[in-house]
Amino acid sequence: MDGVTVAQYEGCGVRVVVARGSYDLHSITSLADALDTATREHRKVVLDASGITFADSTLLNLLILTHQATDLRVAAPTQQLRRVLELTGVDAVLTVRATVEEAAAC
Repeated sequence: MDGVTVAQYEGCGVRVVVARGSYDLHSITSLADALDTATREHRKVVLDASGITFADSTLLNLLILTHQATDLRVAAPTQQLRRVLELTGVDAVLTVRATVEEAAAC
C-alpha cells in the first residue's frame, strides 16, 4: 500500500475524492472507505483520478458499485485508467470527464 493516498474536499457543489497511487485488492480499502462516506453524505461524487498510477478489476468493481449508489463522475483519469475503462466498457457506464470542474458541472 505504499504510495496510496486518498483525500476529500468540497468543491463545485460536490464531494471530490482524490485518489493517488496504485489500486488493487491489497490497496483499495482507503479509497473504498472514502467513496462510501462520500456516497452516504452527497448525491454527487467526483473521483479525481489524475493520480491513479495503476488500476485493476478491483477498482473497476468499486467504481461500478459506487455508481449504483450515487451519481459518480470520474475526472481526469490517467492514460492507464482510461485504457482499462475503455477496454472493459466501463467508460460507457460511468460519466468520465477531463477535469474535476467538468465532472462536477455535468
